[in-house]
Amino acid sequence: MSKVSVLVFAVLTLSLVCGAPTASAQVTVNIGVAPVCPYGYFSYPPYNCAPYGYYGPDWFVGGVFIGAGPWFHGPAHFAGHVDNRFDPHHGYKGPLPARGDEANNNFHGNEARDGRGHVVKESHPATNEHALPGHQSGGGHR
Repeated sequence: MSKVSVLVFAVLTLSLVCGAPTASAQVTVNIGVAPVCPYGYFSYPPYNCAPYGYYGPDWFVGGVFIGAGPWFHGPAHFAGHVDNRFDPHHGYKGPLPARGDEANNNFHGNEARDGRGHVVKESHPATNEHALPGHQSGGGHR
């Protein structure tokens, strides 16, 4: 009798497991709004404000930062210059501006990156740095 009970229990358990509805998983990631920084922000978490001189004029249109990382909204195949000497991932330990600080101008790029922060082949030399159409002097993210 115990063999029959075990068999009935096994069949009942298997039928309950097989008959259970499946649920599909849906993952949503909310990164929030882009940081407001005078010279842009780094393309990696925690998205700290980049110091003056990190991003070149290619990264600004009309004085407004075109974004980086998850908030990048520039053109496809974008390659803008940065000066990685101001990148904490390259050993920079100097001051970083606070969010909302005012901007000033001067740039000496040494590396090209796409809008997601990947190093890419430059499309023009940093010595001939130019801005995307509509660029005006100054930087900042509005």
